[in-house]
Amino acid sequence: MKIKHQLAIFNALTRLLVILILWLMLPILVQNVVYRHINNGLIEKKKKFIEHLNQNEIDDFIENADDSTETYSQFSTLHSEFLVLSRLPKLPNLEKTTFVNENRIIEGEENEYRILRYHFTYENIGYQLEIGSSLAEIKDLTFIIKLFIIIVLVVIVLITFLADTFYIEYLLKPFYKIIDTKIRRVNEPEAFDHTPIKAHSADFRELDSVLNQMMDRIGELFKKEKQFISNVSHELLTPIALLKNKFENLLQNESLDDNAVDKIAGSLRTLDMLKKIINNLLLISRIENNQYAANEAIDFYEIVSGLYDDLQDRIDDKGLQFSNKMEHDFNFMGNNTLMHILLYNLVTNAIKYNKENGSITISDGFLNQHYYLSISDSGIGMNETQVEKIFNRFTRISSDQDGQGLGLAIADSIASFHHIEIKVTSTPNEGTTFLLLFPNSVKA
Repeated sequence: MKIKHQLAIFNALTRLLVILILWLMLPILVQNVVYRHINNGLIEKKKKFIEHLNQNEIDDFIENADDSTETYSQFSTLHSEFLVLSRLPKLPNLEKTTFVNENRIIEGEENEYRILRYHFTYENIGYQLEIGSSLAEIKDLTFIIKLFIIIVLVVIVLITFLADTFYIEYLLKPFYKIIDTKIRRVNEPEAFDHTPIKAHSADFRELDSVLNQMMDRIGELFKKEKQFISNVSHELLTPIALLKNKFENLLQNESLDDNAVDKIAGSLRTLDMLKKIINNLLLISRIENNQYAANEAIDFYEIVSGLYDDLQDRIDDKGLQFSNKMEHDFNFMGNNTLMHILLYNLVTNAIKYNKENGSITISDGFLNQHYYLSISDSGIGMNETQVEKIFNRFTRISSDQDGQGLGLAIADSIASFHHIEIKVTSTPNEGTTFLLLFPNSVKA
């Protein structure tokens, strides 16, 4: 998940947490405000009732009582308020006012009321006064208020989430531009773009500057390494040529016995192998230093046909069946010599690690609008660990086979030079497939 989405989601979750806290606290806050307002109203009504209270009124209340309990009640027509005056069996210790919430049934209808309960003494007789106010409308109002607030908060969260997403996108635009232009598209230090990225944030400008400095150092190290390999390879070829010339001259000496001749011949083979290794390293160094032109039209079918003619003896020695199933005429510009070396190394690799009477199949086609060339064999195959290491220099799949382990490293360098992706699939004892996936081009 991208950082901008993470930040936007984090901000949204923070707001949702605040909403949840408000949602939990809102009923308490609203209830306290409402109850305080109701309590004040009930106290005012109590004061007015007590101020105008006299014995005649009390007697009148009692005489008009609906039953013999000596309790007088009156209530509003909408059942929103009521007043109850009743005599206590004994005198109260002191005048006391309390507030309670209770359900009362008035004319068959039950409602919850906020009730002021007041105990007092009048002319040595104890009375209880209850004044109630219905909570039904208050609860409806509270629910509406909470619903309105939660809707407003949710709308605010959605709006701010969208605003955060666009604002974070604006802030991180230089960051993604740095990644895209200076990291993702760079395959070698020479292709690095040192153009400063415009950014409002000093942090991103600092990141851009540090990346430029780092790539400068990496580029210098790459140049030194490549130059070192090239220089060493050149310097080694001269003494090898001198040694080979001396050994060849020694072979002309008729006084040497067979044992000496065998040792000199073995030394010559060693020098030839060393010369081949140095030439391969020089080839890799030149490829990586972009010392080859890539402006030739490549005919893959012609290259594969030529390889079969060149390698037919080795193919026949193992009894291999070579199948060329290429069907497409694909236009590709590159270096013909290097492409020949690339395919030569892959085909010789398929021959070397194949089984007796096995097969080699070369085919082509299009995969996701990319042209591909496939070299498959029925050889010994590889496990996942071997597949990961086959393009490393001086790595050999099997120690039983001859070679210096540079063929696939050269193939990988040539593929990178032409921006070709090599995919390898292999199964032990079943075979291996090298898939060359070419950059977008036009089918002829």
